Amino acid sequence: MLDDALRVSTWNWRNWALGFAQDRPREGLADAQNAIAEAWGWLMAKTLISTKGTGGSYDFHDFHVTRAGHEALARGTAYVRAVIRLDVELVEPLEQKVRPQFLLGDFELAAFAAMREVEIAVRERSGLGGDLVGVALMQQAFRDGGPLHDPEVHSAESVAQMNLFAGAMGLFKNPPSHRRVDYQDPAEASEVILLADLLLRILRRLAAE
Repeated sequence: MLDDALRVSTWNWRNWALGFAQDRPREGLADAQNAIAEAWGWLMAKTLISTKGTGGSYDFHDFHVTRAGHEALARGTAYVRAVIRLDVELVEPLEQKVRPQFLLGDFELAAFAAMREVEIAVRERSGLGGDLVGVALMQQAFRDGGPLHDPEVHSAESVAQMNLFAGAMGLFKNPPSHRRVDYQDPAEASEVILLADLLLRILRRLAAE
């Protein structure tokens, strides 16, 4: 629909919808028009199209394809879905540092940077030295007796938490060595960022306890 709206160079939703209905069988047309209207509403909700802000007209039916809409057409539906997946409030510094990288299409860099922020946060909260990185840092920080180990938590849960952090580092922090994620796929890269967000939230909860 977005591509077609640009192709026919129309500026008015009603005109575009009327053009869609022309020369089509009457049977089932009402259902098809309703589906098209719903899809148009989705495009507006995702700000891929918007009412015009120039020309002195703010008529709901007068529209233009937004900058995000042009980006969606250029990058494809996978990019659109991944951006929607990340349409949540991320913790700092993911919000300020990682999201912009992702929106620019630097998916590998964004995913790596997200996990690096987890590593930095664990090092700061544990007080462990810079000689420990990645999996080794997580194991030392969360092991029994480690600086981030909670003695009040059941031992099995404590081990699971350590393995969660260590596994995330081992799989996702070093893309050249761990190709378990296709970093050309924006959806998978967005999931890595969301995992980093979860880990950082867990760290904040531990610090608050």
